[in-house]
Amino acid sequence: MSKPKLQWTKKGEASDFDAAGNFLSLIYSDAQAKALIAGLQKAKLVDHAAKDLLRAAQLPLLSRDEPHVDDDLKRINKGKPLAPILLIRGDMTRGLPLIVADGYHRICAICYFDESAPIPCRTAALGR
Repeated sequence: MSKPKLQWTKKGEASDFDAAGNFLSLIYSDAQAKALIAGLQKAKLVDHAAKDLLRAAQLPLLSRDEPHVDDDLKRINKGKPLAPILLIRGDMTRGLPLIVADGYHRICAICYFDESAPIPCRTAALGR
């Protein structure tokens, strides 16, 4: 049996942006978090390899049997579309890694599927 093809939604779900906003409000002011979400909603989709996203964010690969990773792997194997990843640009000159505002579990699932697979991402940054 052939490997399923990764399917992606074009826009993402409102719940993805809500989840990103909730996360970002923990590390930024409410005004900054709202500005970042607005930037993410306007951002064009750009593909990045799963393995590169984890490295740039300095995040570990979660276990394959972590429930959310497992759910995303099941979605992939059933051919169901995944939402794009929502990112906040890092700045390594200041020691700030990439922030995965929404989609960490999806990135990990894609790593198990194919770590070099292109993942559609939306990226925003403060003051840019």
